[in-house]
Amino acid sequence: MDLHILRLLQNDARTTYRELAAEVGVAPSTCLDRVTRLRRSGVILGQQLRLDPARLGRGLEALLSVQVRPHRRELIGPFVERIRTLPESRALFHLTGPDDYLVHVAVTDTADLQRLVLDEFTSRREVARVETRLIFQQWECGPLLPPAAESAESGH
Repeated sequence: MDLHILRLLQNDARTTYRELAAEVGVAPSTCLDRVTRLRRSGVILGQQLRLDPARLGRGLEALLSVQVRPHRRELIGPFVERIRTLPESRALFHLTGPDDYLVHVAVTDTADLQRLVLDEFTSRREVARVETRLIFQQWECGPLLPPAAESAESGH
């Protein structure tokens, strides 16, 4: 039942408890209790409002692969905090391999991207290299829930 509730909420977090309960086949109070428990246990992390960067004047998106040298905690903490505060930053990943970080950014145009790379990344002493890849198109993937659970419920 929890997986069914999560699948429904994942597709539309604004679904009411009454709608959820009807879809799952339980009382609205039961549905509310289950969602509350999923929130308290940390399975549901919150609800997010997604914005379209292009409609906000940031139509060019890119992935920046960043090497930080030396890769030490006292340098990476401030680096991570600075990148997270940039309004252009959409997501930041700490990686293994030749690159230490992957940063998803949204900017107005190529000149803005160049400014961001030069002023906020390569100007930092700890940044050894930045490699930029433009994003042509992006797709949402999912659902996060295990495919077997969905197949079992739908009879597939």
